[in-house]
Amino acid sequence: MEYVTRIVIIGGGPGGYEAALVAAQLGAEVTVVDCDGLGGASVLTDCVPSKTLIATAEVMTTFDSSHEELGIIVADDTPHKEQPARVVGVDLGKVNRRVKRLALAQSHDITAAVTRAGARVVRGRGRLEGVQALDGSRKVVVTAADGSEETLTADAVLIATGGHPRELPDAKPDGERILNWTQVYDLTELPEELIVVGSGVTGAEFAGAYQALGSKVTLVSSRDRVLPGEDPDAAAVLEEVFRRRGMNVMARSRAAAAKRVGDRVEVTLADGRVITGTHCLMAVGAVPNTENLGLEEAGVRLRESGHIWTDKVSRTTAPGVYAAGDVTGVFALASVAAMQGRIAMYHFLGDAVAPLDLKTVCSNVFTDPEIATVGYTQADVDAGRIDARCVKLPLLRNPRAKMHGIRDGFVKIFCRPGTGIVVGGVVVAPRASELIHPISIAVDNNLTVEQIANAFTVYPSLSGSIAEVARQLHTRKVTAEA
Repeated sequence: MEYVTRIVIIGGGPGGYEAALVAAQLGAEVTVVDCDGLGGASVLTDCVPSKTLIATAEVMTTFDSSHEELGIIVADDTPHKEQPARVVGVDLGKVNRRVKRLALAQSHDITAAVTRAGARVVRGRGRLEGVQALDGSRKVVVTAADGSEETLTADAVLIATGGHPRELPDAKPDGERILNWTQVYDLTELPEELIVVGSGVTGAEFAGAYQALGSKVTLVSSRDRVLPGEDPDAAAVLEEVFRRRGMNVMARSRAAAAKRVGDRVEVTLADGRVITGTHCLMAVGAVPNTENLGLEEAGVRLRESGHIWTDKVSRTTAPGVYAAGDVTGVFALASVAAMQGRIAMYHFLGDAVAPLDLKTVCSNVFTDPEIATVGYTQADVDAGRIDARCVKLPLLRNPRAKMHGIRDGFVKIFCRPGTGIVVGGVVVAPRASELIHPISIAVDNNLTVEQIANAFTVYPSLSGSIAEVARQLHTRKVTAEA
């Protein structure tokens, strides 16, 4: 009788369900253990819901910022020039109902795809039981909501349990006025005055979205600028846009506590200042879900941060145990989680596999304008980690941008001197997430700026700026070598 490899995956987010699809395709017997619904936080409470909310905000921003310039008139609701009242509004309850509906639909689609591929989905919480057996197998105990247990035997286990919002000891969310990013979709009315604590990707995205929807937003940043981990030129553009649209951006202001006072919230800063609003969104990072999984007893090493240590093919320190996604602390991106999960299965099941290469990862901040990046960064160049040339071209010079009333943003490309090989890029623009792809292809395939410059682009188009930057880099390279 032919032996079938048994795979158990704990966690049904992008790392888990993508791994399940690969393992099933390669002929393994796959069981996915999940307690919330396939898709995980990415689909149910994080990426899909937030980007759905942002889609509404994007329409609002586009209309508010360009209807005058483009000559659009709305019936009799056009305000007098001396009255800055908005001509469009939003029903947040309806928006959030749509957000939840789409998230559930996506989760159901993923579940259908996984089960159609032949994998079994078990509802419950899984944990590793003991060390590896003499035959190389491991035990996974699944506890259902009713307390019943089932023990699964696996030749390999993938941990893909994700993370949850970090909480400050003196700023506990109550789900009504003080919120984390999983709770905002329960709001039925738009917050009149929203304080967003945290200026990383999550904080910036929600701050920009609610500002566009009509809230008066205060963004509390403990750093010198918003998005401290992103390209400094890109962050500067976004902060200037935030301020121009009326957002109160408080730099170098660390929040120490938040409490409800009647129908308002008081946020106390580390220097003693107190700011107030009707609502407060805490966006101060995430904590990996590694508790009560039996990891250390099974020989899985954890980092000081609580994340699981993995190598570039997703192996942990315990034989037969792999990990993928936010629980590893590599990159908090659904695309990276999915790649880690696929790599883990390819590796264990003996298929051809390339180790995870973080220098080819592209990412996007879904603010308005969006910020998309790939490959080496300005920080890498400034720190001497790579020798690279750079050209930045403002979108103001792009004819398509002028037609659409786009004033903010740029395209920046990094290439190696001499060879002209593209090693990184940044796009700040509406739908930058779509525009970064040609640069991502160039980075992944070691294409040169000459090859990018010689490829046809549509005229007029925003992507034309990518070719123009490549042409300028190619000209500079040739001039420098002449």
